[in-house]
Amino acid sequence: MLNTRTSEYLGENYNELSEFCRSRMEPVFITNDGQEELAVLSVEAYKKFCSRAELYSLLEEGLNDIENGDVRDFDEFMAEFRKEIE
Repeated sequence: MLNTRTSEYLGENYNELSEFCRSRMEPVFITNDGQEELAVLSVEAYKKFCSRAELYSLLEEGLNDIENGDVRDFDEFMAEFRKEIE
């Protein structure tokens, strides 16, 4: 269920809103004149979201490489990787 509050609520109940976002790890959507305008979430939830978005981006990049035939032999890659870390 979406959590929606007005911009007035944000100003008048900041501490309550902050506690909700931190404890539930869910965003609260802020409306202004009946239109959704902002999404408020805790820093922890934001960082988690960014980490997932970065992971999805890397997975998409890898899938595109496979689709385009831009792949390497695993044993060859591992040999090069071992040389780099030594």
